[in-house]
Amino acid sequence: MKLLANRLVLTATALLALGACTLPRGGPVQSEVLRTETDAQRDIMVMSVTKANLPDLSRWPATGGGSLGWIDRQPGAGSALISAGDMIDLTIWDNDENSLLTNPTQKVVDIRGLPISASGTVFIPYLDHVMLSGLTHEQARELIQSQLGAILPAAQVQLAITPGRRNSVEIVGGVISSGSVPLPDRSFSVLSLLSQSGGVQPGLRNPQIKLVRGNAIYGISVERLFSDPQYDATLRGGDKVIIEDDKRYFLSLGAAGEEDLQYFTKDSISALDAVSLIGGVADATANPQGILILREYASSTLRYDGTGPDRERVVFTLDLTTSDGLFSARRFTIQPKDLVLVSESPLNSVRTVLGLISQTIGLSRATGI
Repeated sequence: MKLLANRLVLTATALLALGACTLPRGGPVQSEVLRTETDAQRDIMVMSVTKANLPDLSRWPATGGGSLGWIDRQPGAGSALISAGDMIDLTIWDNDENSLLTNPTQKVVDIRGLPISASGTVFIPYLDHVMLSGLTHEQARELIQSQLGAILPAAQVQLAITPGRRNSVEIVGGVISSGSVPLPDRSFSVLSLLSQSGGVQPGLRNPQIKLVRGNAIYGISVERLFSDPQYDATLRGGDKVIIEDDKRYFLSLGAAGEEDLQYFTKDSISALDAVSLIGGVADATANPQGILILREYASSTLRYDGTGPDRERVVFTLDLTTSDGLFSARRFTIQPKDLVLVSESPLNSVRTVLGLISQTIGLSRATGI
């Protein structure tokens, strides 16, 4: 019996030592992640997320890549303006028997496919080059009518315009019907474009709108666009619009319901949303008092006056076992490329060791040692 007791003591000691260093685990415990030397030597900043410091944390710099700005709506006139690259079709009626354009059996002449040059002019027979760029449809018709009337007093002019690239926009993808869309007027907006293109394709993840204008790129989510008419930006000729999935993500590791790359499903993700997206925490192994959010800040954004991070690496800690922790998690915003780490309960290793000891005792009894 004494021999059995000694063996059990040795076995327990060995298992405890094993549990301290080599037992397989699903993730680190909180103390391991936050372990530092002295405060002066530490290379991480640890910040507990509570109701008291949430207002200050909300003013910290954003991370994960700069967000794209957007253009507010600026209503324009109700008619489009002629621009270089447009095509002009003229239909001219002239009943004069001595007309330069018609003959007694044909009183109508069609002149089609007259291009607006890069300088904004169009060549019209008997009138030479006429400046039309910047004019509305009716202004251009009246100008041609006036100039043509000097040589063809009885002539009447009808004008049709086919918009070129400078008077049309392109919607590249993410809608039911993509392609080039002529601008019907100077108030044509993003929502009008989406409507004319059949709407956003179903199944896109928090669809994002990118507007390419010259060398600038602007961006907004469809969710925000739908929420405020002020965001319904007026389009210009040559604009390109792209609808695509939200590519922002955060990572989940440790004793989480799912260890994976998690994409943003809406514009703003709270820490509590993140826990839900990762499938919660593992009931048997997780430490709900040790939800850690690891974030890196650019050195240029560090602040040493207490109004922001004073180190590039910051660990935010959340305790989901208290009401303050739960409410704070609901208001703390996850940034793109954050790591949400669900730490493992320190009791998990103890449970594993006790289980091994129990198995050892059972084996000893079974073998009669």
